[in-house]
Amino acid sequence: MDFSFTSDQLLFQDNLRGFLINEVPPERLRELWQRPNGRCDRLWGQLSELGLHLLTVPEQYGGMGLQMVDVVLLAQECGYAALAEPWVDTALIGVPLLAALDERHEALKQDWLTRIAEGCTRLAVAQPGHPLVSDAHVADLLLLAHGDEVHALEPTAVRLTRSESVDPSRQLFQVHWTPSAATCVADAAQGRQLWAATFNRGALGAAAQLLGLARRMVDLAVDYTFERKQFGQSVGSFQAVKHLMANVAVQIEFAKGPLFRAAWAVDQQTAGRDAQVSHAKLATAEAALLAAKNAIQAHGAMGYTWEVDLQLFMKRAWALDKAWGDRCLHKTRVRQMLFDSQELLGAGQTF
Repeated sequence: MDFSFTSDQLLFQDNLRGFLINEVPPERLRELWQRPNGRCDRLWGQLSELGLHLLTVPEQYGGMGLQMVDVVLLAQECGYAALAEPWVDTALIGVPLLAALDERHEALKQDWLTRIAEGCTRLAVAQPGHPLVSDAHVADLLLLAHGDEVHALEPTAVRLTRSESVDPSRQLFQVHWTPSAATCVADAAQGRQLWAATFNRGALGAAAQLLGLARRMVDLAVDYTFERKQFGQSVGSFQAVKHLMANVAVQIEFAKGPLFRAAWAVDQQTAGRDAQVSHAKLATAEAALLAAKNAIQAHGAMGYTWEVDLQLFMKRAWALDKAWGDRCLHKTRVRQMLFDSQELLGAGQTF
């Protein structure tokens, strides 16, 4: 069995990486902090021109109908660039939730999924059990939870209260709204299954971004220590500094397998997908948090300052570590799998 990505998947990843490096440099992120809504319609349109909005929309609504394995590499690149635009929330989380609604809401699906494929619509999706919704202020449609029910609301039906985030690029809001039969698109019985699947996709999207963030922080630290001179030579040539980066590189490499396996498990709807998604979130978060810690140390006192670009990626990693389930929740899901007497463990089953 071939577990490698296809040449098309890798080419799309390379193209997106090149685009984001050129169009979303750290200076652009800082510039967006000064805007009232922190977002850029022009950049959203450029992402549409690349075809990103088509990827996960089903073919009958004008999209390509790709799965999580196809887009997990792209989510990594969004993390590498600390992309502020809510593409991951829209394409990886919101679109599959909309597409999974039953045939009674075909008109709603036809309308909104077609708009998303055309690149003119952003979605905001509530995290189950979480009081804050990311990018609710720019969303054209909000998918919210009332108990286990799923409700779809347009911006005119809600009132927003802004909440501060450790990451200035994240826009978080409390959403005040009144549930009604007109806004309910899935009852509690259907909603439990939909929110469970949405939670896994949200955690997987966060995990992919965390892996990209870890890579970016290592690259920033390597660049800085190469340029920084001490005792007549680059700081990066010192063995202690090399070890700091090597330790992170090992964590990044070991996090890739759980991430890609979890993406496949979500696509295939395997029985152990919950634990595998949690494993991926834990492994990538560990890599990103270690990258932040060691990159700060490699930068010395400069690592803590506002002027250094490291903070943009470090704060995003801290925020995503808590998004779509914190480590306590995900460790609990892994523990439940390990101590389930029906679960087959070992090299022939677990790997």
